[in-house]
Amino acid sequence: MSNNIFCGELVRLEILDPERDAVFFHQWAHDSEYLRLLDSNPAFPWPPKLTKDFLEKNFDQMHAFLIRALVDDRAIGMVNLNDVSPGSFNCWVGIGIGERSVWGQGYGTDTMRVILRYAFNELNLHRVTLDVFEYNERAIRSYEKCGFKVEGRERQWLRRDGKYHDLIFMGILQEEWRKHQLNVGVKAK
Repeated sequence: MSNNIFCGELVRLEILDPERDAVFFHQWAHDSEYLRLLDSNPAFPWPPKLTKDFLEKNFDQMHAFLIRALVDDRAIGMVNLNDVSPGSFNCWVGIGIGERSVWGQGYGTDTMRVILRYAFNELNLHRVTLDVFEYNERAIRSYEKCGFKVEGRERQWLRRDGKYHDLIFMGILQEEWRKHQLNVGVKAK
């Protein structure tokens, strides 16, 4: 593994730049399946200006990164830490792999490992929390590979395609993450 804390085995993270990166988010927003995995809002292909405005407004207040594949330096998604609480040392993590061609190949898991390393080693956070729709089984498996544990659920939180789905909450504590790193043979640095 590289000494660069923003690099994993498959990905590297770079600071999100709304001016430069709006084009990627705009492209990904035309994939309704991606949007339905990422958000509870109805799928809507945002125009470029609205996409850029959204990024400028929402990602300034968080640790937001563009995900690039190491193999070809292609932008494949985004990840962010938000609601970072300096008093409780907690935050939420959000991730979206927008490039469908790399789904199921470990890029999301590698990204989550990199962002957790950043959260726990650089920001010295105590816990990281996320939520995920129960139908996103691939993501749930990925989060569990990274050491997240299911902590609760809101039953029948979202209605999609005529069926209700639970919203699952998962979390990981810094000491659990460190122990998990030792169990999977990854250096916590």
